[in-house]
Amino acid sequence: MEYIFIYILIINILAFCLYGIDKWKAVRGAWRLSEMTLLLAAFLGGAAGAFLGMRIFHHKTRHWKFKILVPLFLILEILGLGYLYFIF
Repeated sequence: MEYIFIYILIINILAFCLYGIDKWKAVRGAWRLSEMTLLLAAFLGGAAGAFLGMRIFHHKTRHWKFKILVPLFLILEILGLGYLYFIF
């Protein structure tokens, strides 16, 4: 169970950083990370970091995919972790 929480912490930090990096690149007109990469980070357990990154960096907040999928992934992540907590 401890390894799961370490993984979730790391993937959330990674997702948060990815959103920050992509915003930084967007402001400077540089090569960007793909939307698939950002959404995949959220899907793989980094939804909280992605959601926080969206809010703090004001990034991808107008795109419907992000407005719908990141909160959905966050809800599923919370439910999944709650389920794992109660069975272990």
